[in-house]
Amino acid sequence: MPEGDTIHHAANRLRPLLQGTVPDELLTPHPRLRGDRWPQRLAGQAVTSVDAYGKHLFVRFEGGLVIHSHLRMTGAWGVYAAGERWRRAPRRAWLVARARGGEAVQFDGPVLELMTEARTRTDPRIARLGPDILAPELDERGFLARLRADDPTRPIGDALLDQRTIAGIGNLWKAEGCFAAGIDPWRPTGRVSDEEALAIVRATRPRMQRSALDGFAARDVQVYDRAGRPCPRCGTPIAARGMGDDNRTTFWCPGCQR
Repeated sequence: MPEGDTIHHAANRLRPLLQGTVPDELLTPHPRLRGDRWPQRLAGQAVTSVDAYGKHLFVRFEGGLVIHSHLRMTGAWGVYAAGERWRRAPRRAWLVARARGGEAVQFDGPVLELMTEARTRTDPRIARLGPDILAPELDERGFLARLRADDPTRPIGDALLDQRTIAGIGNLWKAEGCFAAGIDPWRPTGRVSDEEALAIVRATRPRMQRSALDGFAARDVQVYDRAGRPCPRCGTPIAARGMGDDNRTTFWCPGCQR
């Protein structure tokens, strides 16, 4: 699943194309959206902002309507020059917005909807989110309060994936953050001190910020998807095992993560 840095990176690429202008053309070719009349409802309206919160992306229009996107496991955003070949097949496009000689394309859904500005503040999927790890100022106190309200027997790695505790961390950054802080992702949250929990987040945040600016290539991965390879810190083979209700594969070093 795309993580918060991927979504913020998409917003950073969409912003100079769309923000502050009325799109030249807006198309919704996917059958699920064709009857919703987005081009007619958004006609003549300028994009006031493009922003991200956690794994959610918002394209806001001056008339009070907002395009909300969540990519889950399958979706993607692409930004292309006019006439440039898309990286996915045209039949997979759900939304195409053309402006300033370029085009923004949302592929493969699965969550793409037009909502009111008010609903972006009240929709439970959004309103219940914890602090965004990529916010300009991270709300560390808010993160700790939500973490401590959770089940203390829950592994810290699994707790970090709960978007109600902190928004934007996914399976990759969970593993990388725990490794950077030297914390075993299987340790129960109740046995992780506040300083240790903050150490994970503080180690993760700047790396996600770089990735949000420069894209996936900026990610410096140490343990994720490296099962069986030697730990770059102590040489112990990296371990991997499913964690949580979704059985997401967790990578860690049994030698130096405590």
